[in-house]
Amino acid sequence: MEHSPNGLADVLAQLQAVAAYPVTSVVRVPIGDTVTIKQVLDLGAQTVLVPMVSSAAQAAELVADVRYPPRGRRGVGSALARSARWNRVDDYLADADRHVSLFVQIETAEGVAAAAEIAAVDGVDGVFVGPSDLAASMGVLGQQTHPDVVAAVHRAFDAVRAAGKPVGVNAFDPAVADAYIATGASFVLVGADVTLLARGSEALAARFVPGDDAAPRAGY
Repeated sequence: MEHSPNGLADVLAQLQAVAAYPVTSVVRVPIGDTVTIKQVLDLGAQTVLVPMVSSAAQAAELVADVRYPPRGRRGVGSALARSARWNRVDDYLADADRHVSLFVQIETAEGVAAAAEIAAVDGVDGVFVGPSDLAASMGVLGQQTHPDVVAAVHRAFDAVRAAGKPVGVNAFDPAVADAYIATGASFVLVGADVTLLARGSEALAARFVPGDDAAPRAGY
């Protein structure tokens, strides 16, 4: 939802489509907003990823957003929530917290510096590192593989793993993805629908349109 035109109705349809298969969906909300998170959870999302988390205090606030009282402040609307099948899930209010995972995204220099504290927050189940915004935060916009950015990603990896939490990263370049996997990434984002479509159509054009050799892309 953060960088695409996905709205609540779109996410609901996508969750319904994915539900038929043995995979786990992750919904990245556009912002760490209490109301938005409540709505996404009520749709049936069980794993939520929140971008731009740069402190342990912010992470703790997000934990409260995904938990019912008394531990948190998630709004109680189980009679209407798709996630509760309209009150047909026995003990949903008592058990819902056990079925919700919160992942937070570290993508600023401040977030890397606080990675250990963020990962140690009770209720944060994992951390995702975003090199693109991290590069921007470090003054090297568009240079996700800049040595300083890669070093910062590795520092975040070390801090999160030391806290006993899984850590992932965004890496669309296969060589970069392999390198991050080798250095401890538990999960890696290696593609997106728009890039798969763009690169596939470019390859098809290069195959069948003479002289249409696409130049290398500087970004994704």
